Amino acid sequence: MEFLLDPGIWIGLLTLIVLEIVLGIDNLVFIAILAEKLPPEQRDKARVMGLSLALFMRLGLLFAISWLVTLTKPLIVVFDWTFSGRDLILLFGGLFLVYKAVTELHEKMEGKPEVNVTTNIVYASFAAVVAQIVVLDAVFSLDSVITAIGMVDNIYVMMVAMIVAMAVMLLASKSLTAFVNRHPTVVILCLSFLLLIGISLIAEGFGFHIPKGYIYSGIGVAIAIEAFNQFGQRNAAKHESKIPLRHRTADSILKLMGGKMETVANSAQHFEAKEAFADEERYMIGGVLTLAERSVASIMTPRSQISWVDIEDRPEQIREQVLSVPHSLFPVCRGSLDKVISIVRAKELLDVLDDDEQLKALIKRHRPIYIFMKMKVIDAINTLRTSKGSLVLVSDEFGNVQGLISPLDVFEAIAGEFPDADEQLDLVKIDDHTWKASGMLDVYQLELELGMMDLVEEDAGYISVAGLILEKTHGEVSVGTYLEYHGVHFEVTELDDNRIKSVLITHR
Repeated sequence: MEFLLDPGIWIGLLTLIVLEIVLGIDNLVFIAILAEKLPPEQRDKARVMGLSLALFMRLGLLFAISWLVTLTKPLIVVFDWTFSGRDLILLFGGLFLVYKAVTELHEKMEGKPEVNVTTNIVYASFAAVVAQIVVLDAVFSLDSVITAIGMVDNIYVMMVAMIVAMAVMLLASKSLTAFVNRHPTVVILCLSFLLLIGISLIAEGFGFHIPKGYIYSGIGVAIAIEAFNQFGQRNAAKHESKIPLRHRTADSILKLMGGKMETVANSAQHFEAKEAFADEERYMIGGVLTLAERSVASIMTPRSQISWVDIEDRPEQIREQVLSVPHSLFPVCRGSLDKVISIVRAKELLDVLDDDEQLKALIKRHRPIYIFMKMKVIDAINTLRTSKGSLVLVSDEFGNVQGLISPLDVFEAIAGEFPDADEQLDLVKIDDHTWKASGMLDVYQLELELGMMDLVEEDAGYISVAGLILEKTHGEVSVGTYLEYHGVHFEVTELDDNRIKSVLITHR
């Protein structure tokens, strides 16, 4: 036991443990790659069994140390090249590493997706994978054992170092496997390391000694570069997560369809998508994706544009009013729009105008339905469904009617405007970069037209183009007032008193 008091023994042990762990990292990565070829329930078992068998192999090599020392004697001569047993082992071990690394790299670089015509996935044989793990570890073991012989003279110190290093590998194998699978670039990097080490073993077999410092310094630099890459990707993902999920989803889908949000405008993917999806398709899908963000107020017919009937008017007045506008549904009110008592169809109303009893029955049959103006459109769809095609009134927090919506309004939010005979389009395209818009134009509709996602800020207090201009200019507007916002140029072209009536929009 006196040798345990020797500081040199402990220094040698610690050094050898570190060496074995460092040398075992490459081996462990390859084991992780091989284990992924097995069914999920067999992967942990393969790693444990393969590494355990490899430990016994390393210990066996250590007990054969006297034999290993003699492997330096020349055995064969080929074209003036003299090979010892050690040289042959390194040569064939290096060839094995190069073959496996090149094969795996070719598979990764080809990028051919696995296509299964059945639900049965073909996995590698358990025994074959374990055998490859053992052979692989044996190759690495030869290199590390031969190196250890020159460092430590005590075989027991070598054994302890091997056992500790293998225990670390067993504990780290699963977590390392998970890490490798999450980062495909790491797999390519590690396979390149194996290729480099394989070439160094072949060179050793031919008698050309490559200092290990050169190899591991190159590996260290590559690892540092990959670490910077992973760090940058993590920071990018962190910043991207601050963008609302629905915005990110919509942006991604529109990019895939070749929308204008594409950051690389000249990419092959962009043009391919442009050919695959028509402008109308991209517009409609974008409209669907924004329904969960838009409030009911953004798609409703505003209060000022509602055609309603006052039940207190004479039948002749009501008939004249109903026939003067091309609407099929009317709110029936008592004195004011804030006192809606029913929603009726024009034809049914005209049929019973002269019969008080039938008129009362009609009004009682169709009670008005209210929703809150800040409700999201996606949440209002179910209410519209239960209304059975009728109008739904939109009120503020005080119960005052602010507008109304119908299923057609939801469809227009997705597919664009379908104006009535007495309506004008809120957005008219002049050329590829210029539009004439009403001040009441929904900003979400403008986003869809321009292929943008950032005109409406989170918790914005505006829903129309006029509201956007008024907020960004602090209410100081006149004919000719212009606003540059997120690359879109707005110019006020017409005012109605203090209300913005029309706007010229330019976007390149």
